[in-house]
Order: sequence, then structure tokens, then C-alpha cells
Amino acid sequence: MSLRRQLVLVALSTLALPWAGWQFVKQLEGVLRLGQEQALLASGKALARSLVAVRAELPPQGPTYYVHPLTAAPQVDGYAGDWGALHAYAQNAGPAQDAQKVKVLLGQDADWLYLLAEVNDATRTRADALDPRAELADHLVLDLGRNGFTRRYLIASAAPGPFESLASGIDGGQLPVTMTGGWQENGAGYTIELRLPRSQLPDQMGIEAFDAATPSRQPAPDLRPLAAYSAALARTLQQFGPDGPQVSLISADGWLLAATGQHGAPAPRVAAQSGSWEWISRLVYRVLIAPDLTGSAALASNAPHVDATEIWQALSGVPAVTWRAGTDPGDVVLAAAVPLVLDHEVRGALLLQQTSDSLSLLANAALGRLAWVSLIALLIAGGVNFAFASHLSTRIRRLRDGAERALASDGRVAGRVPGTAKRDEVGDLARSFQRLLDAVAAYTDYLRTLASKLSHELHTPLAIVQSSLDNLEQQGLPASARPYLERARDGTTRLTGIVRAMSEASRMERAIAAAEAEDFDLAELVRSCAESYRSLAAPRSVRCEGADAPLPFHGAPEIIAQALDKLFDNALGFTPTDGWIRLSLRATGGSVTLTVANSGPPLPESMREPLFESLVSVRDGRNDTPHLGLGLYIVRLVAEQHGGSATARNLPDGQGVAFDLRLNGLPPHAP
Repeated sequence: MSLRRQLVLVALSTLALPWAGWQFVKQLEGVLRLGQEQALLASGKALARSLVAVRAELPPQGPTYYVHPLTAAPQVDGYAGDWGALHAYAQNAGPAQDAQKVKVLLGQDADWLYLLAEVNDATRTRADALDPRAELADHLVLDLGRNGFTRRYLIASAAPGPFESLASGIDGGQLPVTMTGGWQENGAGYTIELRLPRSQLPDQMGIEAFDAATPSRQPAPDLRPLAAYSAALARTLQQFGPDGPQVSLISADGWLLAATGQHGAPAPRVAAQSGSWEWISRLVYRVLIAPDLTGSAALASNAPHVDATEIWQALSGVPAVTWRAGTDPGDVVLAAAVPLVLDHEVRGALLLQQTSDSLSLLANAALGRLAWVSLIALLIAGGVNFAFASHLSTRIRRLRDGAERALASDGRVAGRVPGTAKRDEVGDLARSFQRLLDAVAAYTDYLRTLASKLSHELHTPLAIVQSSLDNLEQQGLPASARPYLERARDGTTRLTGIVRAMSEASRMERAIAAAEAEDFDLAELVRSCAESYRSLAAPRSVRCEGADAPLPFHGAPEIIAQALDKLFDNALGFTPTDGWIRLSLRATGGSVTLTVANSGPPLPESMREPLFESLVSVRDGRNDTPHLGLGLYIVRLVAEQHGGSATARNLPDGQGVAFDLRLNGLPPHAP
């Protein structure tokens, strides 16, 4: 991965800034929530104390029978189909061991109070209410109380249809003396439906079912108060309740007795945004800021019975606060339930609900500003890092290119590394490269002059050794010493050859550098060299290709011939006696290529390039002629002097080696 990309990735660490800001916005939103919770709880407690102080019509203590308001009067025939959705709110009125044996549903309109009772009794023992055997048959006992007076009614029927029942008590106040209604049966039991005029409306009711199959007599049914939604109590809540929140009064068993305004209606919105952007911002609030809205959904319904955890907690005497999602994205509803206590007894609960979009607007505004600031900061940081990375990578690339240009292909140092004046880490690296190149240049110069220095320094000692051996040979030596003298003379001869070769290489370098260019026929030069090589290579065959037509060339013919001699000498050393040597000439564009190929062993892959360096050789030293690896080095110098290059390759068939000398020519003479 490039340095620019690495620094851009490092710049992405600034994303921690929006994350920290997001956490701060969430904490800020939590603080705002806490303030609203405390304010709504304080309002609820103040309202509860006000209702007690003005002696408002508070819910009765203990369980009640709830009377539902009816929009359409049911037909009193014993069938439950007329009660519709209210049937789901039927109350259990059976004994403690089987509370669902009897279910009761009460409703009222402007004129009548209606009662629907469903009894689970699969057995059949029937008798009319006026029959003396009715007390031993299946029947329902209904106790009604009003203003301290009580009357009991035995409701029974020998067959489905209308029934009539007489009150057993004498003093019943304004309670009815007779009771009429409808009786129906099914496989699970029987259903009773009756009605009473509102003028004879009781304030208490008790109910008990007698099963003839289990004739154990139960205690008299407990009288429960009747409770219903009270418009007067709703007006009291409206008068003393706070503005804005919706207030509901819940009885001790969860029935809605009064409410201010339209229950569950949304609060007025804060006019700040509109259109799709508002919807998106509210959705962002719900997803990023307030995903944990866990309030009971039952608090949002208009149901007459509120079955929510928060209500039961308040009815136990402990205030409860919860948040839930509103109907629109971004809306949140705060619900606070506080107990309504009278004489140290919990008589009910007050539920205050406040729907507001102010939290989402404030949080979204803060989140929006944070997003813009973070985006600008990220762009600035990314731009600065990208610019710095680009500048740094440019300097490093320039340093790399300068280091590559400073070191020529022949190992000479041809320039200096750029950026050594910078006082930073890259400048330190450039100075280190420069020191390294200076050391390489000094060492290269030493190696280049080593041959001439050695040849100069060894010339005199070799002459002394040679003359001493000549003088020693003139002395009378025993026959046993003659072999040692011959060995010493052979070693001296080899050393002399080595010194001569090194001297010739030094002279060739100077000659190549000082060679003068002229116009000549390169093809004629190649043909004449090939003719002279044939006698030297015998019995090997020497072929010449591509030199039939004249080829004008501007260069130094003497050093080109020297290069061909070196290539031929190298090929001759590796070509077997029955092998061949081929010289070829080929013109390609503005350059020409001289190729000397020979049969023999292929070159090692690792030695193709180093072969043209000084003092490099692949010979195994099996013959006595010293080879210092200077011939191919001179060939490379000749090629570079003519603006070309020298390369070596193995032949495609693997039967030999080819050395290519590409020449572009020397510059023409100045006019």
C-alpha cells in the first residue's frame, strides 16, 4: 500500500470525533429526558394532591364492576353478539377457585343499564325462578345495593327464552322488585342478559352462580362498587391538571374513569422543519439517538381497561416513568404514572402522557451541526494528510529516481542525490544515500585503477625475478634442482602475462575514451575480421552472415575490431574442435547489431549480466592461459562509447551462446 493511502487511512481516525460527539448528543438527550420526567412527575403528584384536597369524586377502593358506555342498545335476548368488541372486557365474577366460571359485562346508555352474564356449566338442571325447586336447580344470584339498601334476585329458567325474577328482600329502596331478561344456553353453559332503568341504577352489585351438580352453598357474594367513565371527574382533571399533557384517571383495577382531551391525541408540534427532511431527521433520531423506547404500547390505546406495567407499578404505590415511540417517526411520548393516595390507601393512579417532538428537534439539530462540523474537519484533515502524503511521496520518489540516476550502469557515480539539504528524516535518508554513493564511487575508482596500479607495481619485481632466474640458470645447478627452476620460470611467465593483460586493459580503456570517429564500411570490417579468424579457429568452422552488402557507419573502426577480437577470443575458448563460430551483421532502424555466436555450453542464468563487468569470468581454469575477465568488459566499453549496449544470451536450441553488440554510432564531426 502506498504512503499516500496509508496516511489517508490514518486520517480516518478523525472519525472518532463524530463518534464522541454522537455519544455527547445522546447524553445531552438523556439529560433533557430526565428533566422532562421530573417535571411531569411533579405535575402528576401536584394534581393528585389537588384532587384529594378538593374532595373530588375519587375511584372506589378495591375491585369494581366497570360500566361501559354504549353507542347502540343491545337487544335483551340472552345472546352476546350485540356486545361486539366490548365482549373482550368481560370481568371474572366466579369464586376464588374458579374465577372464570362467571363472566360479567355491564353497559349503559342514556336510559338503561344492561348486564350480560356468561356461566360455564355443562350440566343441565333447570327450573323457573318462581318454582320452589329453583334453589336446587342451576341459577344465578344477583345482589344489588343502592344507598345502603340491598335486594337479592334469584335468576333461573326452565328453558331458553325470557325469564322473570322477584326480589327476595322487602326493603330495597328504589331498587326494582322484579327482574326480567333473556336466558340462552349452549354446550358450555348459559347466558343471561337483562336491563334496569337508569332511575333504578344500583351503586353496588354482587353475583354468584349455583351449580346443581356441585350443590355446596357458597357464601353471599361480595358487593362491588360500580364504576364508569365520569365526565364530571374529567372536567375536574381539566381544571386542575397541567396544560399540555394528557391526564387519565385509572381505578385500582385498571379501568379508565376520566381523561382530559382526546385520549392518545398528539401534542402540538414545534414548527421547525417540513417535508421529507423532517421525516428523515425524525427517523435518524429514532435510529441513532433514542432506539431504546420501551414503554408499553397499551398506554397509547383508547381501551377502557389499561393493562400496562407502568400502571400496575403506580397502583402498588411506586411512581413510574417510561418513554415510547409516537405514531410518527421521531415523535416520543413521555408517560408518568403516579399513585392516587387517600388516607394512606391507593385509590387509583393518574397517568400523564406528553407527546413532543422538541427532543428530536433539539437532538437532530445538535446531531446535524455535529455532522457538518465533523465532515468539514474530516475533509480538512483528509486534505491536509493527502497533500502532505503527496508531498512526502513525491520527495521519496524523487530521492529514489535521483539515487538510480546517480549510479550508472557501469558502476560509476554519475551525479548526486537530491534533497540532502532538507533537515528532516527524508533529508537524513538522502544524506545517508549520498554517503553510501560516495563510498561506492571511491571503491569503484579504486577497482578501476587497480589493474593499472598492479601492473605498474608488479612490473619491476617481476623483472628482478626474471633476471635472477636467468642468472641462476647460468650457474651450475644439480639435475635435481632443474625442475624447480622450470616451475619458477613458468610462474614468472604467467605473472608476466597477467600484468601484460592488465596493462593492455588499462590502455584499451584510455584508447576507447580517446577514439576518433570516421565514416567506414562496417560490413567490410566484419568480412575481413571473419577471414582472419578462420585460420585461428581451425578445425572449427567460421561463418559470416549479413555482411554481403556495404553498410556505411560512423564510428571508430579500430576499437570495434578490438571488440570483435575479444568476442572471437571468448567464443574460441568455449567452442569444441568440431564446433562452429558465426559472425552476423544486422541493421535495425538507426542502429546496427553485431552478433558473435558459437556452439558450446550455455551460460548460467545468473551470469548473463555480470559477464560484462570487470574481473568477472566463468572459465574453470583448466588451460594455462590466464583470463582475468577483462575482455567482455572492454566489449561493453566499446558498445557504450558508440551509444549502444552489449548483451549475452543462450541460443533457442540450447546448442550455444550468442553475444550481441548493438551500436548506434558516434556523433558526427562538428562543422
